[in-house]
Amino acid sequence: MDQKTPSEQGNTQQGAVRTALVVLALCFTLAVLGRGLSESFTVFLKPISEDFGWDRAQVVSIYSLTWLISGLTAPLVGRLFDHSGPRIVYALGLLLLGSAFLIAGHAQALWQFQISIGLCVGIGVAFIGNVPNSILLGRWFGPKLPTAMAVVYSAMGGGVLALLPASQLLIDSLGWRETYQVYGFAALGLLLPLLLLPWRMFSAGSPYVTKKTDPDFIDNGWTLVSAMRHHAFWALFSTFFFTAVGMYCIAAQIVAHLIDAGFPPLQAATAWGFSGVVLVFGMIGVSALDGLIGRRPSVLLSYAISILGIVLLWLLQYYPNVFLLTGFVVCFGSMMGSRGPLITATAMKIFRGRRVGTIFGTISIGSGLGSAFGSWSGGLIHDATHGYNALLVFALANVILGMIPFLIVPALRR
Repeated sequence: MDQKTPSEQGNTQQGAVRTALVVLALCFTLAVLGRGLSESFTVFLKPISEDFGWDRAQVVSIYSLTWLISGLTAPLVGRLFDHSGPRIVYALGLLLLGSAFLIAGHAQALWQFQISIGLCVGIGVAFIGNVPNSILLGRWFGPKLPTAMAVVYSAMGGGVLALLPASQLLIDSLGWRETYQVYGFAALGLLLPLLLLPWRMFSAGSPYVTKKTDPDFIDNGWTLVSAMRHHAFWALFSTFFFTAVGMYCIAAQIVAHLIDAGFPPLQAATAWGFSGVVLVFGMIGVSALDGLIGRRPSVLLSYAISILGIVLLWLLQYYPNVFLLTGFVVCFGSMMGSRGPLITATAMKIFRGRRVGTIFGTISIGSGLGSAFGSWSGGLIHDATHGYNALLVFALANVILGMIPFLIVPALRR
């Protein structure tokens, strides 16, 4: 009996590892779908604008609304996940995404795009995005959550890499309306396979990632109200907000900016799509540095690389060439969200407990608000100045503001 027990324990542990990897792959796939479909709007921006004669700020308002709603929905997602589990949350997300794109394919007015792509896609992305993924993966990876979240956050890059060039090709051959129809049916087609997955097993978590196996675990009984009284809550919120403003005021217009700089549309979409490749290395690299040099130096280094990317984009409008384009994609693209896993892990560690989903979801509002405000204000700045210099200065200032909490806030300096 004594000889059999270790063998059985080994088989159980191997089974838990396999299931954890399946859950990770599932979260990655859903994140690829959500981020890829939402970010594909950067390719739809020009054809929609040209068809309807709308200015940049009007069209970007659709993209802004997507991220505003996604951020505002995050606490609801966390609460619903805590009470109903992942099956309901993820299924609602796919249903909303599929329906939204089918409706957008027939839209004739700005408000119809704002409801379909802005409102419905925003909610759908939140329901299959980082909040439910971080909660679910936390049950399987425990202290290794930063690495797991780095893989999932890199899904943004995978989605951009796969769907931006694909969107441009489909728009060129079918038209933007028909492309939205294709995306709508694809999302709805995944709904049934998703519902048939063994969610009871997935949501149970690993038997090796429990309260008892972590000797340092103390549930301090955090509630949303008590968390909001802690300086770390607002530090993380502001980091999410200002960083998102700085990154998304540029991201929403990158493809259009590259086209205006003289690059062909497919080359512009493909170049930004390849940011998905470098993003994977950026995510994994920053998370690996977290274990080598510490969280704060790793985060500060990622901000420095983002700043360099903004400088290269500024030079690119005057000297459009492959070398500067490559440098921009590597620097800016690799850091697009690279801080997310570390910020997520920090929040999950500080506020861990029964209500961590609701608390982290509320902190994530900062990201949604920042993404919305950044992309919308970026459109306004472009329309007002008819160029990109003021926009890039605005982006640079906000990225620096996003970095400041890691320089001055005690809970984030440790």
